[in-house]
Amino acid sequence: MPVSEKFSDYGRKVEAELKSRGYRVTGDYRPEKIGFKIREAQLEKIPYMLVVGEKEQSAGSVAVRDRVDGDLGPMSLAELFRRLEEEVREKRIRRSALST
Repeated sequence: MPVSEKFSDYGRKVEAELKSRGYRVTGDYRPEKIGFKIREAQLEKIPYMLVVGEKEQSAGSVAVRDRVDGDLGPMSLAELFRRLEEEVREKRIRRSALST
């Protein structure tokens, strides 16, 4: 989810990298406010939301929001890939306290 249209190219680059590693990814490039996009993703129970803006583009990172744990802060792409690969390897199923 880019915070504005200016960062859509970087968002698409991150999306392509995740897809190339076999993850299901859908970018949200609508011209909506980021808070609205995050709320919608929460309601759709999207496990991870990756937010990209100027800081993330400059650092080659993403701001990670987890549906269960909330805001995880900025993460390098390498760190994100390690986290996702570990979760897949361990076949972890994570649930929020509210889900049944």
